[in-house]
Amino acid sequence: MAADLILTNATVYTVDPARPWASALAVKDGRVLSLEDLDRGPHTEVVDLGGAFVLPGLVDVHNHHALAGRAALFELGFGAEAGFDDILAAVRERAAGLGPDEWVVGGAWASTLVGTLSRVSARHALDEAAGGRPVSLADDSRHNRWVSTRALELAGITAATPDPAGGEIVRDPTGEPTGVLLEAAGVPVEHALRATRTLSDEQHAAASRHGIATLHSYGITAFQDAGVSADILRALKSLDDAGELHAWVVSSLLINDPIFGFDPIGAPLLEVAGQYRGEHHRPDFVKVFLDGVPPTRTAAFLEPYLPDDAHGACHRGATTMPVEELEGWLRTAAEAGLSAKVHCTGDASVRATLDAVEKVRAAGFTEPKFQVAHGQFVHPDDVPRFAALGVAADISPFLWVPGVIPSAIAEVLPGSRAARMQPNRDLLDSGALVAGGSDWPVSESPDAWEGIQGLVTRRDPTGVHPGALWPEQAISLPEAIEVFTLAGARAMGLDDVTGSLTPGKSADFLVLDRDPFRTDPAEIARTEVTETWFAGHRVFRRD
Repeated sequence: MAADLILTNATVYTVDPARPWASALAVKDGRVLSLEDLDRGPHTEVVDLGGAFVLPGLVDVHNHHALAGRAALFELGFGAEAGFDDILAAVRERAAGLGPDEWVVGGAWASTLVGTLSRVSARHALDEAAGGRPVSLADDSRHNRWVSTRALELAGITAATPDPAGGEIVRDPTGEPTGVLLEAAGVPVEHALRATRTLSDEQHAAASRHGIATLHSYGITAFQDAGVSADILRALKSLDDAGELHAWVVSSLLINDPIFGFDPIGAPLLEVAGQYRGEHHRPDFVKVFLDGVPPTRTAAFLEPYLPDDAHGACHRGATTMPVEELEGWLRTAAEAGLSAKVHCTGDASVRATLDAVEKVRAAGFTEPKFQVAHGQFVHPDDVPRFAALGVAADISPFLWVPGVIPSAIAEVLPGSRAARMQPNRDLLDSGALVAGGSDWPVSESPDAWEGIQGLVTRRDPTGVHPGALWPEQAISLPEAIEVFTLAGARAMGLDDVTGSLTPGKSADFLVLDRDPFRTDPAEIARTEVTETWFAGHRVFRRD
């Protein structure tokens, strides 16, 4: 059988333990045919790579590709390094080109700015910069918002508005809203925004298309979107039906929604999700937000946060639902043949998830896959339970190295606890499946090589933030590469088709500008993808 494509003179790292290394790769009908330089037919394309390094396509188990695409195409963008005055200047420039009541939407402001923004005077400064327009700016976790006076008006939020379940309207001492809305408190703003600013089906498709093209530029050929709307599902189905979905995509159907304001969610969304399934799109997971994020004291912990005036000395945060309700949703999903991703950032929510999974497993549901998303804080007693219960750890970059978010967490947790984030070494040693996700656009890019360097060094790959974060939890380079390839595919239920360069699997691979095994660990993040291939077709080439 003649191959369609043969790569020769290559250094191929397959991430397949049966044959980790090869010097050639043959492709037929979009699948890996062989790791040998086979006989060539008259139509075989032969590519001499000159010794270049080849890897399986990278797998991102946690991102928000469509939201990232939407932000890039239709929203104001500024990085977490932007200060208060920088943000106001960006809003002023954006607003200058808008109509009198058009929205300014964007982000992401650093978690460390929450105190600065939690003042009525800051909201008034935002009003002035926007010329009185409605403004909604997300923070770096994408869980919280800073909004203008006009946005509060359109959302119906006043001093008399009570805090919603699972959210907080941050107020000044008189009770007036400051404009900072935590978690579910921002949902009315999302509803007000969509009442006047609705994207078309083609714009949603463009957002997905742009997001996936960006992922291709970083070598990502399979990913899990960690929280989709019906609009995103429709966009992915339309791309798949048109032969334009050049990635394996697993979607997570929202059970609850404390931050996005999507509709429908829960049971109505589960009922219709099957109609969006396609060749490359699998709406196979549900998504539960079980807590918030530590910097705003909305993550659920077993031990208290540092004392503050608003919460006192015994505040531990809280889960969004009791463990019995979580168990019910996991059981409902399992009965529908669906797996589950559960957002947990505090160790109490991790324990609650493991407790719920334990009951679902005991009821005989052995097939569903379960993921703890983020799980940066895990009580030592719970580490071995991941492997025992078949729960994958979905870990995200910039949470295991010094940076803005760890710095913000260090302001609300005792130092001894804040410094013990992301026990990746312990999880792997216990036999747990550890899978890499970027959480892009929470992270500013989906560059897995930044995450891989961080996993290996526990240091900030950009060099901006000094020191190492719990260096004993560093893992090896082969382990880190597997975290972003085969392990991610397993966690998503895609390891039968991708994740390693194994004969019979999809020919998803990338060509690198260097051999990471011959690269200084402190330079791994400089690795660039020169080509990305999906199902035997080139989908990205760096100029």
